[in-house]
Amino acid sequence: MANPNVQDIIEQQVLTVAKAVEDKIDDEIAALDRLDLEDIEALRERRLQQMKKMAEKRSRWISLGHGEYTEIPSEKDFFSAVKASDRVVCHFYRDNWPCKVMDKHMSILAKQHVETRFAKIHAEKSPFLAEKLKILVYCVQVGFDELGGTDEFNTEDLEERLAKAQVIFFEGESSKSSAQTRRSVRQSESHDSSDSD
Repeated sequence: MANPNVQDIIEQQVLTVAKAVEDKIDDEIAALDRLDLEDIEALRERRLQQMKKMAEKRSRWISLGHGEYTEIPSEKDFFSAVKASDRVVCHFYRDNWPCKVMDKHMSILAKQHVETRFAKIHAEKSPFLAEKLKILVYCVQVGFDELGGTDEFNTEDLEERLAKAQVIFFEGESSKSSAQTRRSVRQSESHDSSDSD
């Protein structure tokens, strides 16, 4: 058991934090109680404007190809495909099993994170982009080492990795429910994401 003095100090710190949180909540409740109808209407209007702006952004993103995981056919099409997007995740792939696994995860994330453009381009058919251009990148994922070292990683693991690179919006919980996202692509229920692709 912990030293009684240390335990007393910890208990006191917990009580202090709890009191501070309680005071903050009380202040927020008091501020809400002071709101009149005009204040509530102003808050409502501000929130409606925020929602309208977000809907406009979402429409623009979708018009740019966001929400889907698409293939860029050639090097010459790369810049025209991605230049209008603020955030792009591009998979420089090869025709092998690890890249097929990554494709399945990217396809899932593209639908969940419309704020980011998800695309892929064949690495061997784009040597200028892949090797000589030295594209400015925020995140390079080579192999599965940072995703558990196996092809059985969860989409949520990749989602968290991309969030750390700040290429998707992420607030600590996956965009889908935990039961759906904690599945690896091998456990996927849809027929279009089977292992035989």
